[in-house]
Amino acid sequence: MEIGFAVPVSGSWATVDNLARVATRAEDLGYRSLWTMQRLLSPPDANWGEAYRTVLDPVATLSFLAARTSRVRLGAAVLNMPFFAPALLAKQLATVDILSGGRLDAGLGIGWSDEEYAAVGADKARRGKRADEYLPLLRRFWTDDVIEHEGEFYRVPPSRMDPKPVQPGGPPILLGAGAEAALRRAGRLADGWVSSSRADLTAIGDSVRTIREAAEQAGRDPNALRVVCRGAVRVRPDAGDRRPLTGSVEQIRDDFGALAAQGVTEVFIDLNFDAEIGTPDADPAASMDRAEAALEAFAP
Repeated sequence: MEIGFAVPVSGSWATVDNLARVATRAEDLGYRSLWTMQRLLSPPDANWGEAYRTVLDPVATLSFLAARTSRVRLGAAVLNMPFFAPALLAKQLATVDILSGGRLDAGLGIGWSDEEYAAVGADKARRGKRADEYLPLLRRFWTDDVIEHEGEFYRVPPSRMDPKPVQPGGPPILLGAGAEAALRRAGRLADGWVSSSRADLTAIGDSVRTIREAAEQAGRDPNALRVVCRGAVRVRPDAGDRRPLTGSVEQIRDDFGALAAQGVTEVFIDLNFDAEIGTPDADPAASMDRAEAALEAFAP
């Protein structure tokens, strides 16, 4: 199973220096990938959780990471499609792929926040159907010499979009999903799936089976799909009655094996969801000390 690491994008430790330190150290240690996330807003009462109070923009962060690294893959988990016109997102992701030399993984989702939908002027109705139209159109911007599209939700007059991404066909698309219909969409239309920070990792195999069944029914190779787990790791040496990825380094490493046995092909360690690290009030120096210890402890 491949191992990645989420860069500091949430809370007090999300600084320029820390981004560069984590990215370059992860690359030196042989990690497969680096990951960002998206959160546009947060409610005044912070009832979404402290990890969402202050978050860097993922596309801008990916561009920064592209300039600071040379080998490690770069991923977003996830960008919400309704917040971008297809042409805009296609151009942004193609640009990051070019700047990184073809190292981008595009995690995409449909979003859940009513507040964010309202703030960007997007329509939440029939968002699943919109995604069904959006995904093939996105790829056409990356592959077709001339794009023309007249759909139910999107219209593109005859146009060109250049330059094309470095990766043939464009960056791999990984869908973030939890509902069965969305999991099946990942199997039908995407290159893989990425789980959320709140996924039940004891039953992640059920989601994997749904995705692969949908791929097989669509005439695709189910074993070719990537299954990426966002690993909301919390290193707690004295954890008692614990959940997966919370505990000692040894226990968490064992959890990686349990995820692989359920069909997960990649996991990335994400400390942004640790309340002692990825929050505005955490001590950034202490957070970095713990992050560097985790980078060493979980290195591939």
